[in-house]
Amino acid sequence: MSRRIALPPWLAHALRAQRGPVSWSAVTRGALAAGPLLLAAVLLHRTSLGVVAAIAAMLAGINDRPGSRRSAVRRLGAPAAAGALGLLVGTYGGEHLTAVPLTLLLTALGLVAGGMSAVGPVASGAGTQLLVAAAIGAGMPVAEAGWQRALAFLAGAGWLVLLRLALPTPGALAGDFRFDGERDAVAAVYDAVADLLDAVGGEAAGRRRVALTAALDHAQDALTGPRLRRYASSAAERRLHAQYAAALPLAEAATALAWAGEPVSGRAAEGPRRLAAAVRANGGTGPLPAPSRSAPALRALDDALLRAAAAFDRAEPEGGGQRPPARRRTAVDIVRAALGSGGREYGLRVALCFGASAAIAQALHHARWYGEHQHWYWLPATAVFLVKPDLGPLASRVLCRAAGTVLGALVFAGLAAVLPRPEGLVVLVAVCGAVIPVSTRHFGAQTAVVTVLVLALVMVGGEPQASVSRIGETLLACALVLVVGHLPMPGRRGGAVRARLGSAGRAAHAYLDHVLSGSGDRGERWALRREAYRTLAEARAAIALGAAELPALARHTEGTDAVAAVLERLVDTTTACAVHLDETGRLTDRHTRQLEDLAGELERGGRRLGVAVPRMPVAA
Repeated sequence: MSRRIALPPWLAHALRAQRGPVSWSAVTRGALAAGPLLLAAVLLHRTSLGVVAAIAAMLAGINDRPGSRRSAVRRLGAPAAAGALGLLVGTYGGEHLTAVPLTLLLTALGLVAGGMSAVGPVASGAGTQLLVAAAIGAGMPVAEAGWQRALAFLAGAGWLVLLRLALPTPGALAGDFRFDGERDAVAAVYDAVADLLDAVGGEAAGRRRVALTAALDHAQDALTGPRLRRYASSAAERRLHAQYAAALPLAEAATALAWAGEPVSGRAAEGPRRLAAAVRANGGTGPLPAPSRSAPALRALDDALLRAAAAFDRAEPEGGGQRPPARRRTAVDIVRAALGSGGREYGLRVALCFGASAAIAQALHHARWYGEHQHWYWLPATAVFLVKPDLGPLASRVLCRAAGTVLGALVFAGLAAVLPRPEGLVVLVAVCGAVIPVSTRHFGAQTAVVTVLVLALVMVGGEPQASVSRIGETLLACALVLVVGHLPMPGRRGGAVRARLGSAGRAAHAYLDHVLSGSGDRGERWALRREAYRTLAEARAAIALGAAELPALARHTEGTDAVAAVLERLVDTTTACAVHLDETGRLTDRHTRQLEDLAGELERGGRRLGVAVPRMPVAA
């Protein structure tokens, strides 16, 4: 009997790729972004600015993920603005500062960008583009002024944002062009509710509840992106917001049923599935099967279905099209995340990696190690991507980056020998831009595509073939980041994980306190519930990432998964308490005992691991 060999987590992560359908709309946008921009610049004899614009379009393409148009504006636009600022600072710093002051400037930028990256995914993307563009600005001297390069960078990213807003996604023309991403996201919430109801009482209930949280997070982000007006401006958008709001009590009731653990009849899931189909078709629901009303959670599910049916059938929804309950991040919360233990630890590592790589790159440049190549930005830019934890465990990132760079450089060396210049290289840039959305499923594949694209860009800009030097610089950056990643830092290791757990604990405390206070403000309760589950999901992701590190790093986050599991049960119990209080006005002994046990277990676990979790209120 053959035995499967269990790979260590860091190696298994390096070999794992994301799955899912290909976003052909993103592929189309990628093909129309960097390549056409570069072609236009070559025809206008402004090649250097075209290279900058194409780099900006490439970086924006890496962030071009599935979602609504409105959320894409923030996801693509905020990092682009940070990149333009970084390019401006790097250009003027490279022109007016000598090697030592320039290194200190870049190190300070690394400290700021690293701390900023702890705020959230969009801030992390902004911090990455800030540093990459600063390295390019300082290490790629061109004739144009810094402000011209910054405008070219904004134009390149803005072109991709414009394509994202203007081009329809497949199938959107058959429905409402404006709300393709939003409509799919809201429908997915109803499908996730139905899946959870099907799994109640079974082993898959926990996974389905996590999937429901992810669907709610995605829909919330899709509907709450930047807008010019506070309220939805059209009846169709107000209707979509009302459909999302109608899903919140359904999700709450389904979670309460999963907590109770008693299987429900199969017809309970039929109503949410019909609601999902109605959202996708932008039509009515028809008659909905009502579940049994034998338990408080089932009565809550039945009432939620009735309210949802009324909301779907109403021509003009109530509430004036208010935005869905969104996570409330005040300026204090943002500063706390950036300056907290996670932000400080990440900021110090980014600053050290970015500053050291910039110093080494300049030393090699002045020593003429580069030969004819005048640009030294590749080493610090590579270090930025390698030190970024969003892309996986450290060892996995290093392996994927090294392998991807070697493969990309060798592929480009072969292509550069046969392609005509510059037209062949421009076509290569367009092809790579189209492939980027597919390559983002695996960091190694993405690195290979980006390597080919960047080498083609710099060759169009006048630099000789640089495949060999790029491989050497990448391997040097890999060694540097591995060393810095294992260096001791001030404070306790695993600060990012503990900071995420602390945020999840505070959100759970606020949610539980509101439920036990007896407040009748359901909108407030749903907003607190969404924040509790979202921060818990972020903590879970950080814990999984820490567990997949090399043993020397993974040991610093041991035991945090147990605390997260307690928090998860506490939030589920709080949801069950909220539903039961709505239906009966009081809690059962099971609810009270469960809250007390979980609060005590959470306090002990937090104290043992040094996680700042507030003391939970318990029912009287």
